[in-house]
Amino acid sequence: MPQTSVVFSSILGPSCSGQTQPGMGERSSGTGGAGDLVFQDGRLVSGSLEALMEHLVPTVDYYPDRTFIFTFLLTSRVFMPPHDLLARVGQICLEQRQQLEAGPEKAKLKSFSAKIVQLLKEWTEAFPYDFQDEKALGELKAIAHRVTQCDEENGTVKKAIAQMIQSLLLSLAARSQLQELREKLRLPAVDKGPMLKAKPPAAQKDILGVCCDPLVLAQQLTHIELERVSSIHPEDLMQIISHTDSLDNHHRCRGDVAKTYSLEHYDSWFNCLSMLVATEVCRVVKKKHRTRMLEFFIDVARECFNIGNFNSMMAIISGMNLSPVARLKKTWSKVKTAKFDVLEHHMDPSSNFCNYRTALQGATQRSQMANSSREKIVIPVFNLFVKDIYFLHKIHTNHLPNGHINFKKFWEISRQIHEFMTWTQVECPFEKDKKIQSYLLTAPIYSEEALFVASFESEGPENHMEKDSWKALRTTLLHRA
Repeated sequence: MPQTSVVFSSILGPSCSGQTQPGMGERSSGTGGAGDLVFQDGRLVSGSLEALMEHLVPTVDYYPDRTFIFTFLLTSRVFMPPHDLLARVGQICLEQRQQLEAGPEKAKLKSFSAKIVQLLKEWTEAFPYDFQDEKALGELKAIAHRVTQCDEENGTVKKAIAQMIQSLLLSLAARSQLQELREKLRLPAVDKGPMLKAKPPAAQKDILGVCCDPLVLAQQLTHIELERVSSIHPEDLMQIISHTDSLDNHHRCRGDVAKTYSLEHYDSWFNCLSMLVATEVCRVVKKKHRTRMLEFFIDVARECFNIGNFNSMMAIISGMNLSPVARLKKTWSKVKTAKFDVLEHHMDPSSNFCNYRTALQGATQRSQMANSSREKIVIPVFNLFVKDIYFLHKIHTNHLPNGHINFKKFWEISRQIHEFMTWTQVECPFEKDKKIQSYLLTAPIYSEEALFVASFESEGPENHMEKDSWKALRTTLLHRA
């Protein structure tokens, strides 16, 4: 698993309450704009942006709550790009350093410098991509240079900074290599499918020829899910929010493209799996074999549900509900649909997917109490998770009437992202089958047009609308030929 995920968990701990942790100390409300922070029952709920930035920076007697560090570093990018925040942190550090040098507490300067280095270390470990451009990296080095000026005796602060920057550069290099690898990967080839009356050869391989055990296929799908979702980092998920804000148009950086790509790369897997399921069903010539194929995928989806892999389960159901598959009434009449009805009940969209959310909550509780890796697996339906974050952002305002940032909202966003990232850290307990995975990832999938051709050739149109669609499709294909 990527280092960021592990660091995220260690920073945020088991909860994201925003409560002051023992031994952390409290920042004096008399310092700058810190008096503009509002607490309820010891929990930070709002404040001005300037006060929140000052609350992030340690003092001689104070170090910020680690949950606050992560939440603010994660969510502040809604209001300003990370390199601007870093520059402001540098200014606050310089101001505090100057006050210490001029005052009676000059002896505490080294202790203050060590705390600044610790803050920067947590930042670079949790969000290394914030330092990918020269401007941010230069600002980091400038702050580091300032805090090392008091470290002439044994160089402990200098050593800590050198280790921090080395680790950061290694992390950035690893992510860059991963990005290059992703760009080389191709989506499964889109097969134009059968032309009119051109049936596939009898020897053509299908999924049942590669894996006929629903449990094994569900396990391999879970492998793929966990591998792909592990490439998503907390700041990637914040793109869901920042792309909806007009402010974001003024500070988009080069890294945003890569972050969006991570989300799109994972989301595209869902669409590919849905289309693969539809392709496997529609390209089968004999009704008896199509029936078997549908029942097989129903069993695979059920096994995914039992594992906690809701994303693959939803993709399979979506594939079977695509029009070219759903219209095969003669085939469906032979399918034992009781299991499918149960699956559709779990994914019933009514009441904001209430049934699915109940099942997800059960899987989450099982994961929290798990004694084995198998019980820890929770892979939510990704597009529903994205929608939840999006609507949480849209329903609640960023600012309160007094101009304060509504930090209570951002605690909740951070909590949900924390929970998601916890799920991505689970190591897949199932043995990897390269042959099955290769088929799932590289098997040609039909285009939507090709799916309809195969579907109509298997079961002809039954009403005027289907007849008109089939006629128009044949005309298009004949002209193209």
